[in-house]
Amino acid sequence: MDELKWLDEYSGQSTDELIALEGEYRTDSLVLAFEQAIDQKAVQIGNDDLTDEERIILAVEALEREVNNGGYAQFFVNSSKEFAPIIVDALNRIGCVETAALTQEAIDALGIVGSLSVEAIDRVMDEQSDQRDQKLEVCDDKYYSVVGDLSKPLLGFIKRNKEQIIIS
Repeated sequence: MDELKWLDEYSGQSTDELIALEGEYRTDSLVLAFEQAIDQKAVQIGNDDLTDEERIILAVEALEREVNNGGYAQFFVNSSKEFAPIIVDALNRIGCVETAALTQEAIDALGIVGSLSVEAIDRVMDEQSDQRDQKLEVCDDKYYSVVGDLSKPLLGFIKRNKEQIIIS
């Protein structure tokens, strides 16, 4: 079996051009290229002008990166927390219902009453709470044992919604 290549970085390809690389390059590297392209687009036009589908890609990639590197707590303390209000819907939209439920469990562990916002997450995460941290660790353990790689369902989502993902 031939090993798929790693796409080193996004270099200006369109959505269709990146999708066409499937089978030649690793799925996780293709999804990372989409994230890089959308990040570049956001710098140019602003986050508010991204499509919902583009924000979903950024949210799912942020969750996967942060949880795999340091757990849900890392997702909630780093800048990735900006995606917390949309992450459960994003996971449902890409077809990862179990991961969405687990991520909702992690959000619930924060104990935020009212609107889930960056400010509310900051307030909660700035406080010491062994109970919250233990609940998040349980979610981390479930994530590591159950979730696996989100790049395949995310690439499927990208392919199904490619008209709404405008890069180049």
